[in-house]
Amino acid sequence: MTRRPIIAGNWKMNMTPAESVILSQGISNRYARGWDKVDVVVCPPAIDLRSVFTVLDFDKSNIDVGAQNVHWEPSGAFTGEISIPMLKDVGCSWCIVGHSERREMFGETDGDVNRKVRALVDAKMCAIVCVGESLSMRDGGDAVQFVCDQVRAALAGLDAQEVAFVTVAYEPIWAIGTGRTATPEQAQEMAAAIRATVAELVGQEAADAMRVLYGGSMKPENADGFLACPDVDGGLIGGAALKAEDFAALVEAAAKTA
Repeated sequence: MTRRPIIAGNWKMNMTPAESVILSQGISNRYARGWDKVDVVVCPPAIDLRSVFTVLDFDKSNIDVGAQNVHWEPSGAFTGEISIPMLKDVGCSWCIVGHSERREMFGETDGDVNRKVRALVDAKMCAIVCVGESLSMRDGGDAVQFVCDQVRAALAGLDAQEVAFVTVAYEPIWAIGTGRTATPEQAQEMAAAIRATVAELVGQEAADAMRVLYGGSMKPENADGFLACPDVDGGLIGGAALKAEDFAALVEAAAKTA
């Protein structure tokens, strides 16, 4: 099965609204032939979402906007949180959930991730579910089991049709923002294990259709190796997403595999 590649940029806590306009315009200006073969998504901080969507919508550049986090309730006394209706109103069609920084720094649990996935799927929004292991788990030989357990927890209660709204991003924690990367062989092993786990949960057809991304210091210099892996369908990009030229190069690399 040929799966449509995804290149999604996670801007994390970077870019003021004014800076986000410049970056999104820079990315939009580089939109080129072949980009229509790739789902291109930028995920700025919540305060930048409207500005970024306005730029991309005006340019008709076919680049989607995603959020970095969401609450599962549609409204209520949840100070500081952002709801799905709010995200949809500012033009979001994607949302990252379960990033390791959310899990480690802010105590997000597997249960929280599952509630967010459930709410996004019910709202017909696309969820990018992050999973990944620590260096100690990798060195101890427990990485595959740990990551597959995260996948099972995130997708609990979903059927094959609902899983169609989910993309899984494998991000080894030890390779996020450290300059270290997994090898393409390690990324392929984990992506294949993730796909096999999805097949156990909702069937092989749904598993074959699901996109699995690699994240963890993917950049133009090493992207080709990861994108050549049969079970890796793109990347969730951190640092390289903050430079329009680098992000565009990653989209172009993904387009060559489509």
